[in-house]
Amino acid sequence: MLSFFKDYKYFAIVFAIISIVIVSIIYNILDVEKPLPIYQPAQVEQELVDSTLYDVRKYHKIADFSLTNQNGKTITQDDYKDKIYVADFFFTTCQTICPIMTDHMAQIQNQILNDDEVMLLSHTVTPQIDTIAQLKRYALKKGVNDAKWNLVTGDKKQIYELARKSYLAVKTVGDGDEYDMIHTENFMLIDKKKQIRGFYDGTDPEAITQLLKDIETLKREYKK
Repeated sequence: MLSFFKDYKYFAIVFAIISIVIVSIIYNILDVEKPLPIYQPAQVEQELVDSTLYDVRKYHKIADFSLTNQNGKTITQDDYKDKIYVADFFFTTCQTICPIMTDHMAQIQNQILNDDEVMLLSHTVTPQIDTIAQLKRYALKKGVNDAKWNLVTGDKKQIYELARKSYLAVKTVGDGDEYDMIHTENFMLIDKKKQIRGFYDGTDPEAITQLLKDIETLKREYKK
């Protein structure tokens, strides 16, 4: 019996090596790409999640909304139907992280300018200051392309609820009253089914590079 195993030992080693090589070749040929995760509230860092959503493990989507953009146009979920989009929260008078975030959004805009599948959506967190006229001035200053990027204002409670309960973007708690203030550097990648597919630090150039790569990965998902 020992002699039998000794005789076939080298064959087994060679067979194992050949098998590994074949599997590697097949994997590379098929170019297997891992899909982006679909984030559910129960999977996200708890401090980013509203307490009412802690146990939600499936079917989480961005809620319907109705807000007003820099041109006075009403923007709803229908304007983003069948679109991949990047969302964030900012305010025009911010002097810390927002200018960096807006510059990075502008970089993303430049990359997707001719891409009909992808759009951008920035929500002001100070709607009492960021009127339509103020958003328009800011949009012109930052080179916003109206066809690709909406800066939206509207009801504060609705915006804050979207941030906390839909986009899972904010660590602070509150109810959107006049004293409530959120400040987040997060960018969220949203798919065509209104699901969150990625979180990114909007102030980090490397995160923006990854975001652009993930947009391409997500686009390929719809071509399969």
